[in-house]
Amino acid sequence: MDITFYTVDAFADRPFCGNPAAVMVLENGLTEVQMQAIAAEINLSETAFVVARGSSANEYGIRWFTPTAEVDLCGHATLASAHVLFKHYGVKTQRIIFHSASGPLPTEINKQQLLELDFPANPTSVIATPAALVEALGIEPLQVRIGGPRMLVVVASSEIVAQVTPNFAKLGDLEQRGICVTAPGTDRHSNYDFVCRYFAPAIGIPEDPVTGSAYTALVPYYAQTLNKMALSARQLSARGGDLSLSLEGNRVKIAGKAITVSKGCFYL
Repeated sequence: MDITFYTVDAFADRPFCGNPAAVMVLENGLTEVQMQAIAAEINLSETAFVVARGSSANEYGIRWFTPTAEVDLCGHATLASAHVLFKHYGVKTQRIIFHSASGPLPTEINKQQLLELDFPANPTSVIATPAALVEALGIEPLQVRIGGPRMLVVVASSEIVAQVTPNFAKLGDLEQRGICVTAPGTDRHSNYDFVCRYFAPAIGIPEDPVTGSAYTALVPYYAQTLNKMALSARQLSARGGDLSLSLEGNRVKIAGKAITVSKGCFYL
């Protein structure tokens, strides 16, 4: 069995920026063991497996695997999957609906010709700052918030976000699978509403270049904090990525560009 896969840089308008994801569009599903083995072999932060649902021209099942685990929601690999379907599989509709463990995830080409994800919002709540978190990050947060499997660590400036150097072993011992360090756009990043970096060593991702799912928690927080429903953000990883964002009721719209950088084949 020969299976084609594509590598796509998501939230990027040129190669080798944004967040790379592998995408495999399947006629028939693979076993979880096979999908996990393929994701480990590709060794990107996420590999997406996409399967058409019935006779519908625009509905697909989707699952995401890191090199070590399956996750319930992934933004950049969903954006990459939509890009592959539109560009390489001839999908003619402007809108795709992905069916996932987190429910239906509509994705469309918006008026700005960006790929736009429609994800459920994930509001957060304030908690006491864990001493283990301070030790792992080496910084003192202004505020720590929890929402689902991730922790938002709010700091005073974008420069603190850019310069944080975590102890990944200690960070991986925390209960939350993902740690997002964030601040309003300040200093040389003042043209953005906010910035962030995302660490997930517990699931095999020391630092994720651009983390679409994290914005389901970041957008509700900054929409309330900044009193803005439409936001722009920059993820300050080494590769970097720009996102156009909005809060619409209990949904978060996450938009960006994507570009194919390679194509390959697995022989199973």
